Amino acid sequence: MVPSGRQLTRQMMRQLPADARCVVELGAGTGVFTQALLTQGISPRNLLVVELNPEFHAVLCRRFQQLQIINGDARDLQGIVAGASLDGGIDAVVSGLGFLAMPREIQKQILEAVFAVLGKGRSLIQFTYGPKAPIPQDLLEELGLTATRVGFAPLNLPPAFVYKLSRRAD
Repeated sequence: MVPSGRQLTRQMMRQLPADARCVVELGAGTGVFTQALLTQGISPRNLLVVELNPEFHAVLCRRFQQLQIINGDARDLQGIVAGASLDGGIDAVVSGLGFLAMPREIQKQILEAVFAVLGKGRSLIQFTYGPKAPIPQDLLEELGLTATRVGFAPLNLPPAFVYKLSRRAD
């Protein structure tokens, strides 16, 4: 895979709430969305990046020395956020995680952790390479979530779809 392209990056950034101040990024890879979040106006103090891969983590730390970049597992997000220095509640989670390649139980654990830290009415912004939502419908229902396709980046390699996952009650 190649880093996410400009079209996908724009589609992802369009989904941020207009008043977003504190954002968590999961699976930042080489930092394409990280840079876009900073360009979008998210303060380095209020951007928390979580990357599981040690090599990508090292790249991110060299590239974005002013950020809080954690080499950690998204399933541990509650503890990671609790230990971070952020100026408020989490307004959005932006994710490049490969949910399609994960077992259902790991998907569930990550989603539970994400929605435990997200503020009311806030969403997980996720891209995927498949035309359907990256989370099975039965798991969405079990967790009380909805997945809405909000963007398509046909020029991305490979083409990508953007989904917004939200609490059903929101």
